[in-house]
Formats: sequence, C-alpha cells, structure tokens
Amino acid sequence: MARILVVEDEQKVASFLQRGLEQARHAVEVAADGERAIQCAENAEFDLVILDLMLPKQSGLEVLAAIRRRSAGLPVLILTAKSAVKDRVRGLEAGGDDYLVKPFAFAELMARVRALLRRGARETMNELRVDDLMLDPIRHKVTRGGKEIELSKKEYLLLEYLMRNANQVVTRSMIAEHVWDESFDKFTNVIDVYISFLRNKVDTGYERRLIHTVRGVGYTLRGEDTFTGL
Repeated sequence: MARILVVEDEQKVASFLQRGLEQARHAVEVAADGERAIQCAENAEFDLVILDLMLPKQSGLEVLAAIRRRSAGLPVLILTAKSAVKDRVRGLEAGGDDYLVKPFAFAELMARVRALLRRGARETMNELRVDDLMLDPIRHKVTRGGKEIELSKKEYLLLEYLMRNANQVVTRSMIAEHVWDESFDKFTNVIDVYISFLRNKVDTGYERRLIHTVRGVGYTLRGEDTFTGL
C-alpha cells in the first residue's frame, strides 16, 4: 500500500482517481487546489503525487516547485489536458517524473503509478549517508566513522526517518505519524526521550553534532553544526 496525493480540481476526475486507487489498496488524499496541495505536501509524507497542472489558487508548476524544494526524490505523475510537446517538456523539466494526457485509460495510469512506485521503492533501499554517519537499509546496519552503532528497532526507524529527511526540519507530529502508530499519544514526551537515546549513541564522543533541536518546531539531522536557532 502506498500513500498517494491526488491534486485535481475537477471533482468527477478526482473521485474517479480516488476510487480506483483505493480499490488497488492505496491510501489516497485529495487536494482540489494548489494551495491545499502545498499544505498537504508540507505536512505529510507521500509515496507518489498525481498532479494536475491547471489548478485554482496556485498552479501545478508552483505546486511542483514546492514539492521539489522539500523532496527531490518524491515521484510526481503530471496529469493534464495540455498535450502539446512544449507543455510536456515544461512539466518534465520542472521536476515531473512522468506525464499523462487527459482523457486517459485508467489501466495506463495504474501502469505508470506502479512503475513510479517501483522506482521509489528501489531508491528507498539505497545506502543513506550524512557526514560520516551511514545507514544500510538492507542489512539494518548503522555506522559512524566506520564504528558500528547498536540501535533498538524504534531508534533505528527514527534515525532512518531523520536521515531520509536530512537538512530539513521535521516536527514531532511528522515523526509520530511515520515512526509510531496511529494510537500514539501526542501529549507524551516519548519522541524527545528517543531523540535523547539517539544523541547518546550517534553524537556522544564525536566532534560534530548531527542531531539538532529547532526550538518550538522539531528536529533536524545535518552534517554541519551551523543550523541557526538551536
């Protein structure tokens, strides 16, 4: 199951896409305008975005630019009535990964969705590196400066999430959504406790800190201790 953001202002098309994707066992969120799409992309993590270019409030290209500022690797399938070659080129050069022109066959859309999700799945298995910290998602092995670090399952998941969002600030709500389950009590301090556990294992004894607190917002993992407001 993948989490898919559908950005489409035509209600019938959006409902059609949502029903079909949910029948394929995906979780779907729909945004009917560009402003809402950017909010969704900034406040939640998705495996794929299906993006119409002609949107109210903010254009699809503006949405795409906002997505790329936050996530360079998130697959984006552009879905639009614009069929001219120059429009396709513009969408792809702006950061789109694939392009499908309306009207379309749902079977073709699903084939493209599966291809983009497979590509995204392969990328998630790549080795993660931040400074001298390395995480191998295949072997579940973490090292810093060549020295192996033993982590609990939850510590590993938390570190992997921070590393996949390196140099970005992640809020406690974002961490709760992606590392803990739906029953997580957001009023507890368990995230801060686990961040402390990680700091003790990842940063203690090293000259450079990698895990930083952004007061009143959340946390960030970055290679240089130059982040302001810590």
